[in-house]
Amino acid sequence: MGGQSSSIDRFQGVRVVVVGGGFGGIAAAQGLKSEGIPFTLIDMRDAFHHNVASLRASVQPGFAQSTFIPFAETFKDSFVQGRVEQVDVDRQTVILRDGQEIQYTHLILCTGTDGPFPGKFNTEASFQTAIQAYDDMVTQMQAADSVLVIGGGSTGVEMAAEIKTEYPQKKVVLVHSRIALADSELLPSVRQQAKEVLLEKGVELLLGQKVTNLSQLQLNVTRKNTEVTTDKGLTLTTDLIICCTGVRVNSAAYASNLADCLADDGALKVNEHLQVQGFSNIFAVGDCANIAEPKMAYHAGLHAAVAVSNISNSLSGKPLTSYRTGSVTMLLAMGRDDGVGQFNGLRLPRCLVALGKSRDLLLWKSWREMEQKQP
Repeated sequence: MGGQSSSIDRFQGVRVVVVGGGFGGIAAAQGLKSEGIPFTLIDMRDAFHHNVASLRASVQPGFAQSTFIPFAETFKDSFVQGRVEQVDVDRQTVILRDGQEIQYTHLILCTGTDGPFPGKFNTEASFQTAIQAYDDMVTQMQAADSVLVIGGGSTGVEMAAEIKTEYPQKKVVLVHSRIALADSELLPSVRQQAKEVLLEKGVELLLGQKVTNLSQLQLNVTRKNTEVTTDKGLTLTTDLIICCTGVRVNSAAYASNLADCLADDGALKVNEHLQVQGFSNIFAVGDCANIAEPKMAYHAGLHAAVAVSNISNSLSGKPLTSYRTGSVTMLLAMGRDDGVGQFNGLRLPRCLVALGKSRDLLLWKSWREMEQKQP
């Protein structure tokens, strides 16, 4: 009892606001919950989106259902649904679009990145609406005889592999502006392996060329024999176009009031303790933190642990923890039956990646972290 009351005394008047309920946000919220630190988690959706599995949800019927996990069931009254319009750092207040104001003593920003559907679903919506959007995408996918994937970064590579695995009879073409595929942080041998897997699956690769009429194209909707042109003078016809480029830091919530702390891409400049430049009580976690490492769910979880630890340490007068980047660990699911990747800078066997990630895309981990049973 004594320990509990001292914990309550220590956190008297403390209110941590976590903006964004992605991988970093739920890790931060769970960390605060286990420490007994009062918090409010804010997200524009009513459910956590395990968007590592979003590409498969757009090709495999019925899969989307398991990729959304309701927030309220896990966080009860500590969850608020809404879009954060502004962070008033002078008044230490987060302002929502509906006018609601939530005060904080400490702030953890986990706003992530935004980009085109189906890789991202950053929309004010219920999870039923979100699931329907993915189910509708599956319908479009099934109606197409040919699919063009634009962008050969990690998302585009995984997207092309998912389509070809689920629908081996469809023609799938991947157009990429560079010669090398996937993330530049990956070992050259892993990037080459990703290319080999795509070719084995029958994906046609058009590398070193850009689509020139992208702005005139309708995405995610099956339109038979749509013409697509590239800067190499090539004209393609396809039924369905999926864009996997243009991901950007989602800075809308904080850009106006933290303008002096922004990097060129909209991420927040942080120190080794993940405190936003100039603020001891504001932390940035995940994709919106300006840290030189790949944008990954795994890293967001590590950041969240450091931010929560440092809030707790600052309240009890202990030294702050530092975040250190390490060797790159990254796994690419190449459909449910294959994968490529590396662990601590060492290339992994394809079968190991398939077993470790590709089969269920780590969905079990998010359901366990949210303390709910996967349907």
